[in-house]
Amino acid sequence: MEATGTDEVEKLKSKFMSAWHNMKYSWVLKTKTYFSRNSAVFLLGKCYHFKSDELSELSPDGSCLDIVNKVISGNVEEFRKDFISRIWLTYREDFPQIKESALTTDCGWGCTLRTGQMLLAQGLVLHFLGRAWTWPGALNIENSDSESWTSHTVKKLTASFEASLTGEREPKVLSNDHKEALERDCDNSEMRDEVYHRKIISWFGDSPPASFGLHQLIEYGKKSGKTAGDWYGPAVVAHILRKAVEEARDPELQGITIYVAQDCTVYSLDVVDRQCSSMGSEKADMKAVIILVPVRLGGERTNMDYLEFVKGILSLEYCVGIIGGKPKQSYYFAGFQDDSLIYMDPHYCQSFVDVSIKDFPLESFHCPSPKKMSFKNMDPSCTIGFYCRNMQDFERISEEITRSVSSIHSKLWS
Repeated sequence: MEATGTDEVEKLKSKFMSAWHNMKYSWVLKTKTYFSRNSAVFLLGKCYHFKSDELSELSPDGSCLDIVNKVISGNVEEFRKDFISRIWLTYREDFPQIKESALTTDCGWGCTLRTGQMLLAQGLVLHFLGRAWTWPGALNIENSDSESWTSHTVKKLTASFEASLTGEREPKVLSNDHKEALERDCDNSEMRDEVYHRKIISWFGDSPPASFGLHQLIEYGKKSGKTAGDWYGPAVVAHILRKAVEEARDPELQGITIYVAQDCTVYSLDVVDRQCSSMGSEKADMKAVIILVPVRLGGERTNMDYLEFVKGILSLEYCVGIIGGKPKQSYYFAGFQDDSLIYMDPHYCQSFVDVSIKDFPLESFHCPSPKKMSFKNMDPSCTIGFYCRNMQDFERISEEITRSVSSIHSKLWS
């Protein structure tokens, strides 16, 4: 009876925490995010511009994405589609009870695990779908920022822009055979992409069988002395993700591994050893590797001298993001504009989605609007992630990072 009473109390507490976090963070989702019209926006290595031809009609203090009817390119639509296509993993409630606890929600404590999941999800998107992939349904996601970001407006804008570029009033007419062949290829490609899109999300489902779901990550965290309900730091989560990928049994996941840097040092031979490992076949094959680098960008506060370094990292297409945030509040950093970081917030509590059912709803796994935070407010403790498909990628990353680190060291010690 006493145990049952305790369980009921825990469930009541969980419900209260969910309601509190929804009240606390739902306004954040509805708050407009302002972007300067004069500065480039970077998102995981891709660059976007929101300049206008008719600057006099824009607000003098730098326009926001509310005013898109004057932009000269598909960059607003493309940025929004790209951002929404990233996989968003947030607090959930009413999922199956976590082993050895009465918890059925991670509200209030699971944010760093969620940002770690988002980073890993981006690595898997690069691995299976590529950086150019975007979700066809992205622009159908209801956006809380502005009516001008609706699919209808943006589609009209893009069509007008494309017409002005080509100077063609009539589309080129394809033969029926050519048209059917193109449609078949397009359909096959889209079907394959959608299968992997759903598969990647299903690996992060909130139930015990999911390879990278909360239940599994908590099990791997026990070796680091963590239990359900504890707060997890970015470095601990890096090692949990490495273990989760190592232990994954899905055949599709045998071609990828994770390497975690030691004391901010990436040992090339160790990375090569991880890449050149057997994949269960008679011959050795190259594995793709996600490199995670736990770092501290300052003492008690983030050192502003690291701003250019972080911006340089997020400008690389093989960057899979940063597990970071503010003190005791984790965010997934995916881009920047000027001195502000663009992030996805895991703190909004959503209902459990059973990803084992066919055609489970995808909308709650995609964030409708980006958020920004000044770099100076960033907690110095974070984990940076990179994806290397092969040795050539690793060599390119090594060169880029060496250049960035050298410039930072020269600044810090000059």
